[in-house]
Amino acid sequence: MARLNDTDLKLFIDSIRNYLKVTTRQEPQITSAFLGTGQIEGFEFNGLVTFSGSHNGNIIVSMPDKLVREILLLQHETDLGDSNLLDAVGEIANTLAGNARKALGADLQISVPVKTQGSDAIQTRVRKHPYVITLRWNHYEAMVCVDMDRAD
Repeated sequence: MARLNDTDLKLFIDSIRNYLKVTTRQEPQITSAFLGTGQIEGFEFNGLVTFSGSHNGNIIVSMPDKLVREILLLQHETDLGDSNLLDAVGEIANTLAGNARKALGADLQISVPVKTQGSDAIQTRVRKHPYVITLRWNHYEAMVCVDMDRAD
């Protein structure tokens, strides 16, 4: 399996940046992008989409509850219960996966989002060295974990 290149990884950075900018009218600050080598600490709400076909692996969007609530409020959503927060973070992951399919080709198959709650939920979903993008939006930290390879 071949690792993703810089161009492939940049599409995820651009995708999360554009998603938040369009959805909230406020662009996030990308605080770091690195190859994870140790234990990755996630946030309370996680959305995961699995890839197969031309690429194998997954993408995880991990956000604290306050960030997801604020995004929903900006979208005039009144249901701020945990179930709706999980749906929202799952939808964000699904949007990033859809953008990846546009860039990486129609042979990229994407799963229905899996939504998990709990900061330790991300640990069981990533391999040894995922690509981690950390960001700050409106004073809240969040993370996108890209854990995929080309299926060459």
